[in-house]
Amino acid sequence: MNSRELRLKNRPTGTPSAADFELVDVTLAKPNQGQLLVQNLAMSVDPYMRGRMRDVKSYSAPWQIGEVMQGGAVGRVLESRHPGFTAGDLVSSNLGWREAYLSDGVGISRIADPVAPPSAYLGVLGMPGMTAYVGLLHIAALKAGETVFVSGAAGAVGSLVGQIAKLRGCTVVGSVGSADKIDYCQSIGFDHVFDYHAGDLPGQLRRAAPEGLDVYFDNVGGDHLQAAIGAMRVNGRLALCGAIANYNATAPVPGPNNLMLAIGQSLTLRGFIVSRHEDLRADFMRDMSAWVTSGQVKYRETRYEGLAQAPEAFIGLFSGANTGKMIVHLAD
Repeated sequence: MNSRELRLKNRPTGTPSAADFELVDVTLAKPNQGQLLVQNLAMSVDPYMRGRMRDVKSYSAPWQIGEVMQGGAVGRVLESRHPGFTAGDLVSSNLGWREAYLSDGVGISRIADPVAPPSAYLGVLGMPGMTAYVGLLHIAALKAGETVFVSGAAGAVGSLVGQIAKLRGCTVVGSVGSADKIDYCQSIGFDHVFDYHAGDLPGQLRRAAPEGLDVYFDNVGGDHLQAAIGAMRVNGRLALCGAIANYNATAPVPGPNNLMLAIGQSLTLRGFIVSRHEDLRADFMRDMSAWVTSGQVKYRETRYEGLAQAPEAFIGLFSGANTGKMIVHLAD
């Protein structure tokens, strides 16, 4: 079978460019005993992948120059000689950035009885959805009726954080980067949404939540984290999920200058990596599947077509090109 894959060509300095990726033609053999051949239907691009382009130790191993990159993907089994899979099965894997692959089944999960289109298992029912669920309900230990602030509120994770918080009867504040994204967040139930480009982030946050915040879900870092610390109530909790404002920095970025408030306000700042919370996956899938099926949680995707567009989709994450989950559609 003829296929294509994207490999890391260069380690970028600053924001990645198309020149840092290489599109390569490959030929896949027919599966041997114990193997399966999968065609990817959709793949995910996510901000954390920027860290894997650096040659530094982190929670995910760096990609090597010339290596096929990896990321979330949903595919369909074309041929199987593996006892756990049948041709036609819908499967999830971490073998994105390629149109098809041959596998021994390790790390491949069958999606049984799907409740949404395949691409949803890369977003609302995939890693971003579980990140929102774990970070808000377990890391931040959300309580009913609290006031929650989420940065990157129109993104794959942030938009779900806001909706889960509303299901818990909370007041939800979000920051976004455009008028269209304000409209989107309001349409899914956010109480207050503002454009951080307007400036005076602490002032905008204070006006949106004059009595302060109980929870901050951080997707951005930088000035958003500092503003949130300054707005927290006593015993406030900050779930540190990401810091996309810093991912392309070429020098160390100063941290918040108001961390002393964490002492006086008895704040908890806790970072987390969702892959370390697999014990919560069954709970997440049960709850999110029910919320999506009932319409209590809505989701949006920004789609790019074809593997060749994956670098553009990835780079677009850092300029806010997506509303909801950024998806690369590969096949029907």
